[in-house]
Amino acid sequence: MNSELHSQKIVKKGSTGKGFFWGALLVLIILGIIVWLASGMGLLQLGGSFRNSHTLLRIDQPTVVRQIAQLQRLETVKFTMDKIISGEHDSPYLPKFLIGDRLLLIVHGEVIAGVDLASIPPGDVSVQGQTVTVRIPKAQILVTRLDNEKTKVYSRDTGLFSSPDPNLESEVRQEAERQLQQSALDGGILKSADDNARTTVASLLRGLGFTEVQFQ
Repeated sequence: MNSELHSQKIVKKGSTGKGFFWGALLVLIILGIIVWLASGMGLLQLGGSFRNSHTLLRIDQPTVVRQIAQLQRLETVKFTMDKIISGEHDSPYLPKFLIGDRLLLIVHGEVIAGVDLASIPPGDVSVQGQTVTVRIPKAQILVTRLDNEKTKVYSRDTGLFSSPDPNLESEVRQEAERQLQQSALDGGILKSADDNARTTVASLLRGLGFTEVQFQ
């Protein structure tokens, strides 16, 4: 009697397991049909697409050009300088203490360099599979400016028979900007700007899925 009951219980459990299996299989078939109708691919193809999701998205050359151009005027390096600049007006015939005007200016300024990518020619970008080749425009000085809040007159000496020249400070400021820009050029600001621009563009292109980025 007990053995019969035990046998019946085993049969019942086996039936339940088979029912669950066929039910799960039916659900998978239904899901497969729904996915196929919605996207035109089967479950195996869908799984394959997930496995290959790391591969390069097919981005054409015009799209790459637009993505680079969106970087616009790319500022990549800033050079700052603090310096005292002098300027003076005097007479070749009379001593400075009689007729002369001398000014010392404490200057704080900055030079910004970078590349202008807003109008990059389409011919400067080449796409071949997962490799993209780009010709970056030459780096240039984009901004040279003095900080008016930190740039101040340190001292000014005027002769006994002269008055301050209203144009002298403007001339000294112009000279300060010239020296500031020259110091930045002597310090290799354009090379640094070019290197940083390439790094930025390469990062953008690798983010689009390219595995190799070349520069000309």
